[in-house]
Amino acid sequence: MAPSNLGYSLHEAGRHFRRNWSTALGAVVTIFLSLFVIGLFVIGSVLLNRLAGDVENQVTIQAFLSDGADKSAVDAFQQKISGWDFVDDVTYKSKEEALESYREKMSDKNANDVVAALDGTNPLPASLVITLSDPKQVENVASMIIEDGDFKSISDDAENPTRSVQYGRDTVKKLLSVTYVLRFGTIVLVGLLAFIAFVFINNTIRLAISARRREIAIMRLVGASNGFIRGPFLTEGMLEALFGSLLAILVLHGGTLIVLPRLQAGLSFLSFDIPTVVLTLTYASLVGIGCLLGLFGSAIAMRRYLRV
Repeated sequence: MAPSNLGYSLHEAGRHFRRNWSTALGAVVTIFLSLFVIGLFVIGSVLLNRLAGDVENQVTIQAFLSDGADKSAVDAFQQKISGWDFVDDVTYKSKEEALESYREKMSDKNANDVVAALDGTNPLPASLVITLSDPKQVENVASMIIEDGDFKSISDDAENPTRSVQYGRDTVKKLLSVTYVLRFGTIVLVGLLAFIAFVFINNTIRLAISARRREIAIMRLVGASNGFIRGPFLTEGMLEALFGSLLAILVLHGGTLIVLPRLQAGLSFLSFDIPTVVLTLTYASLVGIGCLLGLFGSAIAMRRYLRV
């Protein structure tokens, strides 16, 4: 669309909006619903990915130690594995801390009665709690600990060190599988939703153009160029997409302000915070996707009416 045609295109697009407001409203609503679904799914996926990431970050390895392990040997091994790749932090948990942790986690299951029944003995072993910089490497790091000769000499079960290293193998595998599928599925489904939105927008604009096919034919008969004819329709398509995307952003943002605080209040142990930059990028993407879909949808819908 040439710059000289911009004023005419805007004027004609506004006139078509007023004369055919029901058709234009239908296009705006269609674009709004399509982009709202895309935006809703993107924000939901961001939340689920953040929640999955929080759970991943809580993956730890516990290496249980023998009650008779030499403290200097434990300190040396702790220092040793602190320098391994993918190991973020190594913390020593004493027998007393292990018992107190048990008491806190089992507070609703008569833990105090169980502890009292022990009659002053503490069967829980001390341990090293290892957190990782990359949770996907948990199995590799656990295997390195099990195979390490220094650990065998201080482990709770020297005959079978595998029993002294726990990290919830099956749970971790399922978690990593779920997060991978979730992240891959997000890309695929957003692409699918964008395609569906394009089809709806294309069909809606095609109907609007079809209703004015005689006007297009007359303009061609008087010698108007394809670019001159196409200008108002492309402008109208982009304006409809812009209004639809802004409406989708308004509803989505209002929804996040209402729903997320309630979820956070009800599930305080999880984080439902979405960074402002993520929301801004999501909203900007919706505007960009909407305008592109409106532009290309109009252009493709007009091809049949501009053939020589």
